[in-house]
Amino acid sequence: MKANAERTEKNTVKLDIEVDVEQVSQALDKAYRKLVKQVNIPGFRKGKTPRPILERFLGKEALYEEAMESLVPEVYYKAVEDTGIEPIDQPKMEIVQAEDGKPVLLTATVEVKPEVILGQYKGLEVSKASVEIQERDVDNELENLHQRHAKLLTIEEGTVEDGDQVDIDFLGKINGEPFQGGEGKHYKLGIGSDSFIPGFEQQLIGMSPGDNREIVVFFPADYQAEELAGQEATFEVTLHEIKRKELLALDDEFAKDVSEFDTLDELKDDLRNKLKQTAESRADMQFRHDLVDLAVENAEVEVPEIMINGQLEETLRGMDNRLKGQGINLEMYLDYTNSSMPELREQMRPEAEKNVRTNLVLEAIAKNEGIKATEEEIKEESVKVASNYQQDPEEFYKMLAKEGQFGFITESLVMGKTVELLVDYAQIVDFANFMVDDTQEQPEDTKEQTEE
Repeated sequence: MKANAERTEKNTVKLDIEVDVEQVSQALDKAYRKLVKQVNIPGFRKGKTPRPILERFLGKEALYEEAMESLVPEVYYKAVEDTGIEPIDQPKMEIVQAEDGKPVLLTATVEVKPEVILGQYKGLEVSKASVEIQERDVDNELENLHQRHAKLLTIEEGTVEDGDQVDIDFLGKINGEPFQGGEGKHYKLGIGSDSFIPGFEQQLIGMSPGDNREIVVFFPADYQAEELAGQEATFEVTLHEIKRKELLALDDEFAKDVSEFDTLDELKDDLRNKLKQTAESRADMQFRHDLVDLAVENAEVEVPEIMINGQLEETLRGMDNRLKGQGINLEMYLDYTNSSMPELREQMRPEAEKNVRTNLVLEAIAKNEGIKATEEEIKEESVKVASNYQQDPEEFYKMLAKEGQFGFITESLVMGKTVELLVDYAQIVDFANFMVDDTQEQPEDTKEQTEE
């Protein structure tokens, strides 16, 4: 078999394929063996009809047609491999010649990955934030920990205060009529959490257990349920219980109770280290993102629409799977957000195009630098993936090898090594201070939450 690839347009390639007579003959023999088992011809047992008789009965065209069904895909994929093109769509095939005693001539027209013209990607100048942890950051983290370990005590006598947790029944009405979603029994609500309609929680302040109160609120004009947006609602509320936080003394005993440390100072040092690790990780991740973005910006590539659509479909499938994990699906999400699939796709399109462009540029850099994943690296990474899926590492590796499914692992490793190359050659400039945002509540175990 011979194959020749010719780029006819920017992202379109024409493959001219010549299949030698011997391979064609083998395909015809295979087609005969298949058809002879399917056709009943008078005077012959099924499956025993000689080939010349079968050809006269069905017509030689039927034999060629059957042979081409298996031959064309086989020689196409071999031609793709031999010429090194990277198709991104299904080919348009045409049989140019299929005659007795002659090679079969085929053409395949297919859209391929676009050519990437790389710009500068070594020695890029990118700023990386330096990390500075302020004492107030440590104090804020300690206070978050303090609040999380507070005891909730039931208030037998007294009234609701800001910060309390209450147990309530409520029934909402608009124009005297109950509305969907406006009723709850023994609902646990944190006062000051702003999880209810604006103004609702504040009007519970001052109530005592057993009290009933009528509360009037207005749904926001941009409320997700259009039939409620901007409406005035009256809620009949019954308060069952008040619970209030009791904070432990912030001392060495507190440190012993909530951690493995003996003193409060040791606990604060640990919190400081964890905050620094998290901040450094975020700074490093941002540095890498900026570095890749600059390498992509310096390159020239025209992203095909089909690749953008493919990335969109992949993103939407991932989104649908995440939503299903929360008990809803994509259709329900669209209803809830009052949007449509075309609107969602349009919203996601810029990010999808950016992701495709980034992958194309990183692939081009890897190819230019000869970056590859070794068999040992692939095996080590497959062990990590198996662990994530709670699979036996050896069995998982054998399964991937048997099915030839190392592609996603290989691609991930190559992309990672390519980014490391950019980092190794980068010129770090303008060390800007990276301050921990003390307005955000940090997770209790910040080390486990460190972003990769």
